[in-house]
Amino acid sequence: MQNQKAESLVIVRGGGDLATGTIQKLYNAGFPVWVLECSQPTAIRRKVAFSEAVYDGEATVEGIRAVRVEDREQAAKEAEQGNIPVLIDGEARILQKVRPHVLVDAILAKRNLGTRRDMAEITIALGPGFRAGEDVDLVVETKRGHQLGRLIWEGEALPNTGIPGVIGGYGKERVIHAPAEGCLHVEREIGSLVQKGERLAVISGKEGETEVDSPLEGVLRGILRDGFWVPKGMKLADVDPRKEEQANCFTVSDKARCIAGGVLEGILALENRRGKR
Repeated sequence: MQNQKAESLVIVRGGGDLATGTIQKLYNAGFPVWVLECSQPTAIRRKVAFSEAVYDGEATVEGIRAVRVEDREQAAKEAEQGNIPVLIDGEARILQKVRPHVLVDAILAKRNLGTRRDMAEITIALGPGFRAGEDVDLVVETKRGHQLGRLIWEGEALPNTGIPGVIGGYGKERVIHAPAEGCLHVEREIGSLVQKGERLAVISGKEGETEVDSPLEGVLRGILRDGFWVPKGMKLADVDPRKEEQANCFTVSDKARCIAGGVLEGILALENRRGKR
């Protein structure tokens, strides 16, 4: 990695669909970006999540290729080739060897899983669970609505309500949770047009087979990987009632792009305040 690029390195914790929006925007803006993921990511919108590289070795979203790597040497090599390296490093141990210019916590766990303000020159977190000015330099609002993407310089993001944002007139109705514990066997592909009550998957567990049906008519926007073991109650799929949004199952969402804009704005604002740009 060239020195100039090394000085602007961004490490993003998390590679789910919202994190991928941020990764994409920073990559397009010229920042070298490395991604840290856990060993079993649970992205539902898998077609637009760089975290899928953990399972498949690579993942491409809107023409940008992410590649799973084993160490910082491989990460630097892939970055030089124009790819985004993805390391299986949920605890961010790489930071003991590499100090990035920016660290973005995009895990979206609704709580802090170990990100500290001293881990990078600039630290930014997405959503609730962090206090700006203490845990990190900045927090970016992730709740849908008027405040989405807003920079928070002091305090925290709005608390998690547990209620999904409304899309096409539907909120919690469009999200599917596992009706039983067991192994998920997916029967419909992401992007499929589905009918209300149509079987999307089957969960095989101690109680036998339990059907997972679509709660409404629309497009299967996302679903966990086939063969994934799910506990009862886990979020596993999302149906979009807007049939015209079928093609958008394979592109970064408006919400992800808005949050990504907040992250980029935050980096530039902090650099300007500190005389770095």
